[in-house]
Amino acid sequence: MPEVISSPGELKDRIRELRRTGSSLGFVPTMGALHAGHAALFDSASSENDFVVASIFVNPLQFDRREDLERYPRTMEHDLLVCDQHGVDIVFAPTAAELYPGDQLAFVDVPALTESLCGKFRPGHFRGVATVVLKLLNLVQPDRAYFGEKDAQQLAVIRRMVQDLNVPVAIVPVATVREPDGLALSSRNKHLTFAERGIAPVLSRALQQALELLLNKERSVALIRQSVLPLFAAHPEIRLEYFAITDPNTLEPMEHVDGPALIAGAMWLGSTRLIDNVSFRSERRILWGPSGGPV
Repeated sequence: MPEVISSPGELKDRIRELRRTGSSLGFVPTMGALHAGHAALFDSASSENDFVVASIFVNPLQFDRREDLERYPRTMEHDLLVCDQHGVDIVFAPTAAELYPGDQLAFVDVPALTESLCGKFRPGHFRGVATVVLKLLNLVQPDRAYFGEKDAQQLAVIRRMVQDLNVPVAIVPVATVREPDGLALSSRNKHLTFAERGIAPVLSRALQQALELLLNKERSVALIRQSVLPLFAAHPEIRLEYFAITDPNTLEPMEHVDGPALIAGAMWLGSTRLIDNVSFRSERRILWGPSGGPV
């Protein structure tokens, strides 16, 4: 089993010991409730580094709704087994009081990248994400840190924070892991009812359809949206929050696609919010077949 550390001071001492050996260090920040998507992050980190540190911390700063914070699944025993099976050497699992010992007065904000997409609907969320990630990077001081591409806006924010603040770490993106029907793996999926779970893959199918249109040379975002939105309208249970095609670096909305693009969407099923995205790159196809499997 991995070594479990809760104290920031103890973690820094342990990292100092590892650094004396010249070992490379990979880091995977998580909020627990681990699944195969997290396992892919751990596998990437363990294949590229001598030691892997994972954090398990449900960060209160990034929740804009208290009920979401309270019902976020805590599954530490299961999580440690996943870490053990996928090459994690150290799990940093602090309490909120240990990571935030006093009032947090300093924050990290990247407003240009957080005013659209999810940021428009979750005020303060990405400020909380960026702040805790910088705290964790400062404690772990890894060579590489691993983030899933499913959270595309988060990945863009972290990359820009690291660039602008000269944080000495390489940010490594890891591809989204999906269910056979295309649904992106997420800790939130377990909140779906049986009926909602049957509807949920509509989001990935809509992304696929938009991507197929781009690959078939359609460049008008308005026409792509016109083609895709009926997929959501066919299910009155869905409350669509957004479906957008943006510049992958600036996250600015596009009207005409003349280069790489991020196709992203968010929707609600009951009390569960689901997000997903795919990237359009003309040099390769990222599609699912009729059964939802990759082609």
